[in-house]
Amino acid sequence: MLRRLLPFVLCLLVPQVHAQEGASATLVGELMAFHASESIVSAMTTHCYETTGLDSAYKTAYENWYLRNIGFLDLADRVAAKLGGGTPEEIAAAENYGGSQIMSAYNQADDKNVFCRSFLERVDSGALDIDKQLPEALRQAQEIAAQ
Repeated sequence: MLRRLLPFVLCLLVPQVHAQEGASATLVGELMAFHASESIVSAMTTHCYETTGLDSAYKTAYENWYLRNIGFLDLADRVAAKLGGGTPEEIAAAENYGGSQIMSAYNQADDKNVFCRSFLERVDSGALDIDKQLPEALRQAQEIAAQ
């Protein structure tokens, strides 16, 4: 599900990156997708928490996801800034897009409870972690940060 959404996130974010050219602009767009990933996990775990009778497993799943991924989000911000991007507007656009796309997927699901349980399993398993979803962008960011 998230793996299918990320290419769309990237396609929409890359044109919004004004300050960079070529490969840098592409990488900044991919780094902004890290924020879209956070928004997807945050929006859906919150929504499922609220619609499943306040099942605390959803809050715990988000908190654990965040702890596993906060370093990647920080890295994305530092590298994007180094490349001349990562503005608050770019981050907000990524977050808004990610949240709207996952809510659209949820709204299209035939069985909302099954959708939420499946989403929870993917978050808990680490399948939606940034290092699993965007490994190449992460690798490039790590290389740039090490310079």
